[in-house]
Amino acid sequence: MALIEPTKLEADNPSIIKKNSSAIRFWHWLNAIAIIGLLITVLINSTVLKPRKTASIVQTEMKNSGTTVTIDQARNVVNALSDKVWEIHVYIGFFLVALFVFRLITEFFQLTEQKFITRFKKAWKLFFIIKQQREVSKHELVVKSIYIIFYCLLLIMVCTGLSLAFEDNLPFSKSLMHNIKDIHGFCMYLILGFICVHLAGVIMAERKDSKGIVSDMINGG
Repeated sequence: MALIEPTKLEADNPSIIKKNSSAIRFWHWLNAIAIIGLLITVLINSTVLKPRKTASIVQTEMKNSGTTVTIDQARNVVNALSDKVWEIHVYIGFFLVALFVFRLITEFFQLTEQKFITRFKKAWKLFFIIKQQREVSKHELVVKSIYIIFYCLLLIMVCTGLSLAFEDNLPFSKSLMHNIKDIHGFCMYLILGFICVHLAGVIMAERKDSKGIVSDMINGG
């Protein structure tokens, strides 16, 4: 028995309703690109453009090219480059905010069987009410619950990111902004963990009994 029972319209016309709407597929891949972009900018600034490590490299290279600069001048160069990368990070963050709002809007306008809340309710019902389906629906309920956590993390990322982007216009104390920054960074690590779990789950499913998950997110299923 399927985890999500098709409607009569879907059963009579299986080609009408796809598993994943074009809007969700559009959001999924752009959201993945945005998160990867954010992670790359963080990685660059936390490794390549670390002033303590990179300033000496800049100073040495400038000396080799015939120009002498102090270590402070070299650090200023590295900090300027780092600021540019953070600007890109902020722009990608705004894009992620727009994608998050887009995802909320699509939930209201999708067909009933394509809505996340509908699928979660059905998995919940099969597990807790129709007890005969508990084993079958357990995996689906766990997956949907993990996605709820992911959406909550995205919400926190969006809210904290906007707070940091507009901190000069907000009446928050420095200590509070420091806490917001810590929360923002911690959520990024949690999202990175989700990505790892998600990719591992997709690979395992493709190798076992749920082949076609990736293609379903490309062509709709």
